Amino acid sequence: MYTPKNLAMEDTAQIHAFIKAHSFGVLIFDTAAKNNEKAHETNLNGTHLPFLLDEKQNLLYSHMARANPHWKSLEGTEVLIIFSGPHAYISPTWYAHSPAVPTWNYAAVHAYGKVSLLNDDDTLSVIDDKLKTYKPSLLKTNEEGIKEPVTDEFKHKLLSAIVGFKIEITKLEGKLKLGQHRPKADQEGVYKALSESPRLDDQALALYMEKMAIGCG
Repeated sequence: MYTPKNLAMEDTAQIHAFIKAHSFGVLIFDTAAKNNEKAHETNLNGTHLPFLLDEKQNLLYSHMARANPHWKSLEGTEVLIIFSGPHAYISPTWYAHSPAVPTWNYAAVHAYGKVSLLNDDDTLSVIDDKLKTYKPSLLKTNEEGIKEPVTDEFKHKLLSAIVGFKIEITKLEGKLKLGQHRPKADQEGVYKALSESPRLDDQALALYMEKMAIGCG
């Protein structure tokens, strides 16, 4: 990812936090490379998946439908996962200084690594960890002592329909293109315009700028 130094996420903890906050990523890999096909041939594939990060072990976990043929080429494959944050069009009319050109502001992280497929027990652990992360109440027991709706029996039935895998992270890149390199008056103009926009993408980017203390005073 092209990342000028003044736009880079330098802190690994910041990158980890971004992945956890924007965990729905795009898994990209080349099956031609895995199948030792000719160097000039490529067969790029992309799958959209939620990921879990284990920052202590430097691993990403996920699973995909067994009906998706992409999993058959994953074992031992080098992959790229793209995690995208808020993004929006930026008009030059929002700046206090001119001349200026239109641009697009965004935040993103690229994670690179090698894939290993998981056995049934580890795949079940991934399912449990995803439920704990996104909807822990599904694992709780109700007043009658019945755990529902995701029972152990149901989870075991799922194993025939999914494939779990982990990715050993070899490199992380993070980019914050939020106009932080521009004069403060320009930042404030962008933040104000995005905040007042009816577009949800614009509002989301404004909230993210606020979180990063850019353009909001």
